[in-house]
Amino acid sequence: MPKLEQMPEDHIYKAYGLYLLQSEHRFVKRLKRAHTPMLHGDRTWQSSFILMDYLQHHPPEARARVMEVGCGWGAAGVYCARTFGARVTSVDADKHVFPYLKLLEVLNDVEVESLHRPFEKLTTGRLAEENLIVGADICFWDRMVKPMLNLVSRAIRGGTDRVVIADPGRPPFYELVDHCAKRKGLRAELTGWYAVEPKRAHGEVLEVRGSSNDSLTWTPDSPCSSGR
Repeated sequence: MPKLEQMPEDHIYKAYGLYLLQSEHRFVKRLKRAHTPMLHGDRTWQSSFILMDYLQHHPPEARARVMEVGCGWGAAGVYCARTFGARVTSVDADKHVFPYLKLLEVLNDVEVESLHRPFEKLTTGRLAEENLIVGADICFWDRMVKPMLNLVSRAIRGGTDRVVIADPGRPPFYELVDHCAKRKGLRAELTGWYAVEPKRAHGEVLEVRGSSNDSLTWTPDSPCSSGR
């Protein structure tokens, strides 16, 4: 059960060791006057907590290089920096999310690198610098499936160890899982998962690694909710 802790002021809450801000917080309200996110990067979505819980049980190596794609406010990347001492790059196609990311950095006493770039512009060479690539709630439109699939393929081909994506279970996400399971050179595993902080939330986690023999740990016809 999450530890009860008195917050220093209204509209701050804590989950998985992070201090986080609600949209009603005075600093967030002030930022909104100058920076309006265009691609739904206007809060910390529940899938970020599902991702945090999953990484708590399947952590990266200490001081790993981690990239959060479609970072929005960047909670998952900040979590990796604070919890695992990861060297984090937070990437988003919307430049207006980065002031909110900076707030979370300061609030949690970490530093992450920010990179303003769409999925399509992340080259194999750049992705290859990372040990782990993560994303939460980043495949919510049909048109995002192909760019995400290509990003996963480039990353694994370049030598990234793992790609981990959390989602509440939207149809485009399942389409991405299907394509990853069928693509040569990828080993895809889909797992039902849940978060317990700041409240219980259910979703799915896709983990992709390289496969030299094309054997898959998940196929579209197999059960996909093994949980923890």
